[in-house]
Amino acid sequence: MADLIETPADLLPLTIGRCTVAPLSVGPVTSIAPFPGADLTAALAPMGLTFPAPGQIIAKGAVRLVWAGRALAFLLGAPAPDLGPLAAVTDQSDGWAFASLSGADAVAVMARLTPLDLRAQAFAPGTAARAPINHLSALILRPALDRFEIGVFRSMARTLTHEVEAALRGVAAR
Repeated sequence: MADLIETPADLLPLTIGRCTVAPLSVGPVTSIAPFPGADLTAALAPMGLTFPAPGQIIAKGAVRLVWAGRALAFLLGAPAPDLGPLAAVTDQSDGWAFASLSGADAVAVMARLTPLDLRAQAFAPGTAARAPINHLSALILRPALDRFEIGVFRSMARTLTHEVEAALRGVAAR
């Protein structure tokens, strides 16, 4: 069996203009996909969580359950509870890299990267979306008006840094 060594995702902290992009540690990342007809309410209650509706982030302290697609959520920050026959549960921790984009021009930078409607009434704090970051498939979270969290496949972390850096430079230059 191969002896694999975990290495950090290739994300660089970078501040240009009025924004900063930096690596973000979200803790364990676990996908939870309920089986058809399954109700996870009782199983998630001890964690103080409920299964999120589309676009929703449910948080209890540092633990978040984030909508990640049709009948799919990512549990960030804690190991998954035993969901037995209720859901397919998969550890995704080594497959995803997250970055934080924050600052006064965060919305302008994101507007150069994604086709999402970033107005506060359309993509409010506490919401999540699966959307492209240019040509990268991403999970985008908005924890605050001037802050975004971007999750991409770990193998694309360097590409994410490149894309965000180009947008940061473009916004700072205007």
